[in-house]
Formats: sequence, structure tokens, C-alpha cells
Amino acid sequence: MKQQTTARPKTGWAGFKENWSKDLLSGFLVSLIALPLSLGIAGASNFPPIMGVVTAIVGGIAVAFFAGSELTIKGPAAGLIVIVAGAVEELGQGNNDLGWKLALGVVVVAGAIQVLFGIFKVAKLADFFPLSAVHGMLAAIGIIIMSKQIHLAVGISPMELKGKEPLELLTMVPHSLYHMEYHVAIIGFISLVILFGWQFIRPNALKKVPPALLVLIVGVLLGGYFHLSDPNYANIKPLVNPGDLRLGFNASFAGMSGDLLPIFLKYVLMFTLVGSLESLLTGKAVDLLDPYQRKANLSKDLTAVGIGNMFAGLLGGLPMISEVARSAANINNGGQTRWANLFHGLSLLLFVVLLTPLIKMVPVASLAAMLIFVGFRLAAPREFVHAYHIGLEQLFLFSITVIVTICTDLLIGIGAGITAKFIIQLALGVPIRYVFRQPIRVIQQGGEHLLEVEGAATFSNLLNLKKHLHNIPNGTRLRVSFAKARYVDHTVLENLHHFQREYEANGGKFTLEGIERLKPLSKHPLAARRSKNDDLIQRT
Repeated sequence: MKQQTTARPKTGWAGFKENWSKDLLSGFLVSLIALPLSLGIAGASNFPPIMGVVTAIVGGIAVAFFAGSELTIKGPAAGLIVIVAGAVEELGQGNNDLGWKLALGVVVVAGAIQVLFGIFKVAKLADFFPLSAVHGMLAAIGIIIMSKQIHLAVGISPMELKGKEPLELLTMVPHSLYHMEYHVAIIGFISLVILFGWQFIRPNALKKVPPALLVLIVGVLLGGYFHLSDPNYANIKPLVNPGDLRLGFNASFAGMSGDLLPIFLKYVLMFTLVGSLESLLTGKAVDLLDPYQRKANLSKDLTAVGIGNMFAGLLGGLPMISEVARSAANINNGGQTRWANLFHGLSLLLFVVLLTPLIKMVPVASLAAMLIFVGFRLAAPREFVHAYHIGLEQLFLFSITVIVTICTDLLIGIGAGITAKFIIQLALGVPIRYVFRQPIRVIQQGGEHLLEVEGAATFSNLLNLKKHLHNIPNGTRLRVSFAKARYVDHTVLENLHHFQREYEANGGKFTLEGIERLKPLSKHPLAARRSKNDDLIQRT
């Protein structure tokens, strides 16, 4: 974690006057990443591509004033592609324009629910989801994204992919590679080489250039060289059609009644659940990256995301989240305050006004390559290896979530992951009475607090533990004892690890006791642990 070396930047208008030059530069650089990704994410979501940029503009200009985080960048995210595309297809029943408008109604309603979640501080419920299941869900999303974009990167007509499920698309890959359009495939291949190879570039000056921007430039040049605008290519639609910038009231709420109501409600739930979860996880991740160790107000930030989704949905845009890659780029580029997010939105607005003719020259293969790269990072082999290192039971949980999500949908997938986690806990000896609540005793002696946890500490009773932790005042000595516990799971230990960082950054002293008497299920420092005396199953 980066260490705080100087005074924290001022906030509000004072922060603007103090840091506007740094935030302007960072916001502009982030917009160079956001432009092609927003176009690609929207196109993959069955939205007019230009509406992805509209979402990023709203996420920057409007949401910056409400956000509870100084450094997160708001905008469309690859993690929602599967949900958005599914909503357009199922609600529109073959009519993409109608499906888009009905999906906008879903976005607006989901945004309103997120506002309520933030107001009533429901953000803390994100801790209920086991971490391996969450990472499994994201890995499945990555695989689903790649399953379609691989075909577009080699010049297969979008009509050949219409209506096909992820498993069908994966089995089609050899056929698509055999029947590729080689001019388009060259652009896709070179784009992938740039994206995957840029990290190995030695000169630091070149590393400052966003690889997505380079892919965009190279793609436009190669598209012109190969004459992809020629009518002979019309059947495979090799160039981006950004669509018309139809700002106005585009959302339709006709899905809230009649035969479409069950589908409408399903996607409201999926948008709200996955979008909120991704935003909250990003907020926590950015807190750890912030060089000034500021802590986001996640409830306020979720309210801001909800407000942004309502505006974006009414204007025709995709749902937004706090996006982790762009937020990390903002920090690396020297962003100081929320004004960087505002400048990112303003820069994108200028791009839309000035560069629409250039956007029409962007090859679809370039955007497909960007999404393949994003999908690969979500489902990289290291994610599976990481789960294995934490413990075989975590790999099992991770894999179950991935498989079920790919074969069904996100809701069933995350539900399967949670169910698998409960089964694993019971198999490892967690008494049913401790599943949702564990006995906790707090003893105060002078400036020291001892928090004794009995029974079991699991993802499903983590909220109870965190409630007690947050009641401990900053700047004191805190000892958390598991001497009387039979089981502590990985999600709890990772959350305690993050809590320790924050607590000690605020001047406190944190000690974990009694954990050595529990047997770890792997060599990983944050592996789940169980009583050495329990003669029970240790692996699932």
C-alpha cells in the first residue's frame, strides 16, 4: 500500500483551486482510455455505441458532485455487458431499438433503488457475498465477453452470432478462425499484440501512452489502408456505427406491466445487485491505492452511482459503476480529487462534439480486441491459481460459480456460489447456530479493547463482527481473539486484513490472537482455518 507522504489534498472548491492542473491532466488521460472502451462496451451490450460515451460523460460531469469517493472514475463497465445485452434481447424480443428503450427503463428503476440503498446505508450488505464467489462471477463474465468478441475480432458477421449462448459461441471458435476475413483479423491480431505486449515496453515515456488509444489509432490507419469502408465488406460490418446521439427522454417503462414484467424485474435485480457490488468493491480497492489513505463513504458513493444511472438511463445511456481500471489509471496519472472525474467527463463531451466522424472510422475488430483484453484480465489463469493457493475449497467455490454462471445466468451463478459456500462450511464443522451470528464479547481495559469471537467467523456472519469492530474508537489498542473459535473463513480474514490497515493508518494498534491454534486449509496467509481437534472433512 502506498504511504502518505504529504498533507491530504483539500476538497470541494478549495481542492479545485489547489489541484486543478493535476486533475485536468489526469482526467484528460483517463478519457483517452474511456472513449474506446465506452464505445466497445456499449456496442457489445446491444446499445448504440455513442451511448456508452454518454454514460461516461454523465458519470463524470454529474456524478462528480455527489460522489463519496475522491478518486473513483464513473462510467460503463465490461462487467455489466452480459446483463445489458441480455436485457435488450429478452425485452426487445428481436427488436433491438425497442429492447434498448425498455432496458433504459430497467436502468432508471435500478438507479432509483441504488439511491435508496445508499440513503439507508445498505452498502455494508456487500460483505455478505463470499469473495471467491464474487471473483468467480467476474471471471465468468470475462469468459462470456471473450466468447463473443473473439468472433468479431476476426471478421465474422454479427448476424451469425445473434441469439447464441456462451457455450455455443465457444464451440464456434474453430469455425470462425477457419472462415476469418483476414484483413479484419490482422487488425484484431495487431490490436491484441499491442494490448498484451504494452506492459513489456521498457521506456517509461512510452508507458504513459494508453495502449487503448494506440489500438484506436493503429486500427483507424489499418482500416483505411484495407479500405474497410468498401461496400464489399458491408455484410460483416467491419466499422463502428456509433449511432445517432439521440439525447432526450428515451427510456420506456412499458416493461413494468404485462408479460414483460417478470423479465423487467429480473434485470432490475441483476443491474442493482451486480452494479452495486462492483461499485462497492471498486471503492474498497481504490481506498487501498489512494496515496493519501482517504476512506470513501461507500453509501454516499452508491447513492451517487444511482443518481448517475437514473440520468444516464433517461438520456439513453448504459448503466454505470465506479470502474476499477480507470480509477487506478486516475491515481497513476496523479489525480488528486473528484474534479479529475469531472474533467474526464468534460473531455469526453468534447470528443463527442468534435470527433464523431473519426469514430465512424474505428474498426470493430479494434474494439473487440479491447474487450477480449478486459475479459481475459477478469478470467486470467492467475485468478484460478490464486483461488487454489488460498485453498482447494476456495477453488471449488470459484469454479462452481464460473461454471453455473456460464451455463445459466449471473443470478443463478452467484446463488450457486453462496449455496456451495454454505455446504462447505457445514462440511468443515460450522454449527448451524453460528451460520448467521456468532457470540462476540467486548472487554475494555483502559485504552485497550479485547474482542473475543466464539463459535465460527464466516462470510454470512461477518456483518455482526464488523459492527463490533466499527464501534471501537480509533487510536486505541485492539486485540481480536479467535482462541474460542472453531472456524474462521477466508472472507473474514481478508476483511480483517483490510481493517487492520485502516485502523493502524488512523493511529490504532491491531493484534490478531488465537489464530495459531486453528489449522489453515492451505499455506496462504489468509486461508480459512478450522480447529485442529475437529475430526471432520478438511477438503471438499
